[in-house]
Amino acid sequence: MSQITVSIRELKSRLSHYLRLTRAGGAVVITDRGVPVGRIVPVGPRLEERLASLRAAGQLQWSGRRLRAARPGARVRGRRSVARLLVEDRG
Repeated sequence: MSQITVSIRELKSRLSHYLRLTRAGGAVVITDRGVPVGRIVPVGPRLEERLASLRAAGQLQWSGRRLRAARPGARVRGRRSVARLLVEDRG
């Protein structure tokens, strides 16, 4: 579906109509005196559904196992924490 532009006043008076259009797959751009201020868009598919479609299309492979914990990329010498070093560096 296409994108529809509507003023705040029109949206308030016909909200149910514009929500039906959004459920059907359209987007509604809300304007205030002709200036876009917001957009109502349909909710996308859940993460599990998106992953399943990527797997079905052959764009994703996963064994189903959890990933190993990553080792830290850097180590801090001394007793100060990384957070403390950042605060000192910014100050």
